[in-house]
Amino acid sequence: MTVADHGLDDAEYDYDPAWRDQVTPFRRWLTEKLTAVGSGCTADMASMYAPANRYRGLQESDLDLLAILTNTTTDAVLAAHKADLAVWAQEQRLRDHPDLAVLDADLDRIHRRS
Repeated sequence: MTVADHGLDDAEYDYDPAWRDQVTPFRRWLTEKLTAVGSGCTADMASMYAPANRYRGLQESDLDLLAILTNTTTDAVLAAHKADLAVWAQEQRLRDHPDLAVLDADLDRIHRRS
């Protein structure tokens, strides 16, 4: 079953309603690679595989398909996948420590003013 097979109200995605359109490192990587090869379905592929990357992982068949579609290797896809999961883990740690989340928001606000 793919992410596209899930309904919008599936319990698997209840905890993060932005799963369909989050701009994640894996989504950016996937969009960049698919655009570079002239894919006509870049947005659809990114919407399907970027959330799947985080919420159910990538299966071997996903790695193979994405390597073919992006004209890369399975190692490159796996590296992008792991990098995204590392960023997500850090986001989760911030959410577990509200004071750090507040500090992060303050630093973002200061950065935007510069």
